[in-house]
Order: sequence, then C-alpha cells, then structure tokens
Amino acid sequence: MRKAALALVLALGAGPALATSLEIEVAGEGANGTIVIELASEAAPNHAARLAELARTGAYDNVVFHRVIDGFMAQTGDVQFGHPGDDMRRAGSGGSDKPDLAAEFSDLPFVRGTVGMARAGDPDSANSQFFIMFAPAPHLNGQYTVVGQVTEGLDVLDAIKRGTGRNGAVVGTPDRMVTVTVTD
Repeated sequence: MRKAALALVLALGAGPALATSLEIEVAGEGANGTIVIELASEAAPNHAARLAELARTGAYDNVVFHRVIDGFMAQTGDVQFGHPGDDMRRAGSGGSDKPDLAAEFSDLPFVRGTVGMARAGDPDSANSQFFIMFAPAPHLNGQYTVVGQVTEGLDVLDAIKRGTGRNGAVVGTPDRMVTVTVTD
C-alpha cells in the first residue's frame, strides 16, 4: 500500500480490528473480485453509518458502477435506478428512501483508493451514491465527504469497466456490486 493511502487509513480512526469495513464482491465484463473499504467512522460518522445501514439491508446488492472515468474515479450506489435491467440513462439520478445527509467535510485528502460521497450541487445532498478514486484528486479536498479508504482490492478497482464520454457513463453492461457485506 502506498504511503499516502496508509496514512489515510491510519487517519480514519481506530485500527482495522475495531473499524467497520465493507466487503464488496464485484463482477462483470471488467472486474471480478473483492474490494474492502474501511469506513471513516470518526471523520464522517453519519455517512459511514448510512453506507453500513444500506449494505446491511442489501440495498447495494446488484447495483452497477454507472459512471467510471479512467484516471479519475468509479461511481456506484444508486440503489433506486442502478440495478441491471433498469434504464441506465437514469442510473446516477437516484438515491435511497433515507433523507439526504449534511456534509461532513474533513482534512482527509482524496488519494488513490479514497471513497467519497457523491452529491448534487448542494453540499448537503449526499444520500447513497459513492465513488472510489483511481488517482489523487486534490481539487476534491474539502469539497466532498471522505467516507472511507480501500484497504484491499485496488487491482479489482483498476479492472472496473470504464465509461465513455466526458461524464464517464458506462455503455452496455456495467460491472456491478454483487454483494456488499459489513464487517466489524
């Protein structure tokens, strides 16, 4: 693990034995394997709790990576419109039936493997969608809530099917999160 990513993991709070993590089984044309994310429960307690809650209820199971921009990030988590068979033109426009969350900005940087909460223009509009960074993006620092860090499976992240065009919309059959499991 690179030094910046390790520093971020250490800054997230308690050590791995005490932290809440998500194990994401990914499958598709590009990626097949497991990504493990340690949630930033101290830096973003409400956002981390939301991701864990949605994972525990199975809301993230079979949700696609609908927006994937090479060299930037892979976005998923649209539990309303992001399932295989849904109209993929709507993927990315939905959320959960839970209320939006107030921003929990921190000084944690957006580096490779950082997990951030997706939102609309309003900083307090994050709900269920999140993105995982392929590379550092310092322009996001302090602008989006950091909710976790990949601790295993960067090779799986790197293999996720890329989108096309400026917005990175995935054409055809997107890779998906088959199951998302919470571990403590």
